[in-house]
Amino acid sequence: MANNLLISLAVLLLALIGASSATDFEVGADAGWIVPPAGQADTYNEWASKNRFLLGDSVHFKYKKDSVMLVTEEEYNKCASAHPIFFSNNGDTEVHLDRSGLFYFISGVTGHCERGQKMAIKVIGPNAPPPAPPSPQQPSGAAPAAVGSAIAVAVAAMILPGILRDV
Repeated sequence: MANNLLISLAVLLLALIGASSATDFEVGADAGWIVPPAGQADTYNEWASKNRFLLGDSVHFKYKKDSVMLVTEEEYNKCASAHPIFFSNNGDTEVHLDRSGLFYFISGVTGHCERGQKMAIKVIGPNAPPPAPPSPQQPSGAAPAAVGSAIAVAVAAMILPGILRDV
């Protein structure tokens, strides 16, 4: 019975640690979601290619007098959408990455997408290879969610000695 309890606790602990590892990515960092400078139309896709987006992460867009649209690949390539999957123009938009696969974002303001205000990101699901070891520097625009991990470790530190003593 103690072994079953120990296994159940280990599974719970791993679930807590896994659930708390989501990252909120700031699109455009301090500049926000803006039209890239002339000659830098690939700014957002270059940034996205340097980050690893996992199922459960989110992307956060900050902007003024603009909008964000989640669109199909075809609409992304055309820089136009009459019926986007998602639309927001509130200046502070967070999109939860709730599935694996490709997400396509464009600005809804006429001419902005054509000038480079668009981004495609690939979200990796649960069957992806394990992540690389953490680097000493956090990815640009990423905010870690370490509080949940710290809580899970603290709970394990309090509970495991008592369980192991009973084994």
